[in-house]
Amino acid sequence: MKVERILLDEIIARGHPNVLGTHRTTIEITTEDFLTTNGNCIIGVLSSKSVNDYNPKLKEAIQNGNKINIEMIAGPFSENFIGVGHKDLILSNVVSMVFRLSEFISDRTALINCSKSSIELDRNFINYLKDPAHNLRVNFYQLSNNM
Repeated sequence: MKVERILLDEIIARGHPNVLGTHRTTIEITTEDFLTTNGNCIIGVLSSKSVNDYNPKLKEAIQNGNKINIEMIAGPFSENFIGVGHKDLILSNVVSMVFRLSEFISDRTALINCSKSSIELDRNFINYLKDPAHNLRVNFYQLSNNM
């Protein structure tokens, strides 16, 4: 059985000196241009999209409860994790997106039951994102099994 990844959407965000990546249950990316050290789950600012702006095909896949593969690339570093959609995810927040280990649902929840939180991301990846000149690219893939 071959697993095929189908690209559903891509966003670009920027690094920030206050990126910590130490939150134990979430990863967040925001469209805002500022970040305080209280936002220890935020790994990217000035995002090109919030959950509200996702491609309709991505929104449909999430709301159908599909597993989504997230690939995050920052310079020479990359991270991958899986998250699960849910029919109750309304994806309406115009500011941010939150990937959660838990099943908590809000207007900014992108995916639930994720396989990683920000504390689990490689420290070289996080340190790279402390530079505001560095970009973060996030690709959203639907996984399909083909025989």
